[in-house]
Amino acid sequence: MIRNGVVYRDSGEREGLAIYADGSAKIYDETETTAAELIADGVWQTLSFGPALVSDGEVIEGIDEVEIDTNFGNHSVQGSHPRTAIGIVDSDTIIFVAVDGRSSTSDGATMTELAEILRNLGAQTAYNLDGGGSTTMYANGEVVNTPSNRGGSERGTSDILYVAASDATVTVS
Repeated sequence: MIRNGVVYRDSGEREGLAIYADGSAKIYDETETTAAELIADGVWQTLSFGPALVSDGEVIEGIDEVEIDTNFGNHSVQGSHPRTAIGIVDSDTIIFVAVDGRSSTSDGATMTELAEILRNLGAQTAYNLDGGGSTTMYANGEVVNTPSNRGGSERGTSDILYVAASDATVTVS
C-alpha cells in the first residue's frame, strides 16, 4: 500500500492499481513487484481490491468470474451488485462511478457492465473498488447516490478516496 508516495505495506495478493505522480495509471500484479520498485518507477498511490476492469481502453475478458479475497471470507463479486470504481481517462482526468443496487430502482451492475460504463466514459484504465453496502459517493459535501447499506445510510469504512481540486468538474447523473 502506497499513499502519497509513502509505503505502508509491502505485501500483496492480487491485481492492484498503481497511480503515478504524473496522473497516469496501470494495473500491476502485487505478487510480482515490490513497493520499492513501484516508488522507483514513480508510483504515488496504490489501490488493492479489484478486479481490474479496463486496460488500454478495452474491457478485460472474464472479469465476471474473478474471485477476490475481501478479507472477510467473501470471495464472490459475481452478479449484479452496487459497485464503486475509478477510471483514468488521461493524466488530467480521473472518473469515479458509483452504481446503486439492491433496491426497487436499481439491481446494480455486473463487473462487465461496470467496465463498459467506465470504457464508455473514456477510461483507458479502470479498477473496481469495494462495493455493496460500502458504495457511497459524496460530491460537494453531500451523498449523491442511494447507499444499499441497512436503512439506506452510509456504512462506516476505514478507507476512502478523497479528491480536492479547485478546478475540478463534478457531474452527477
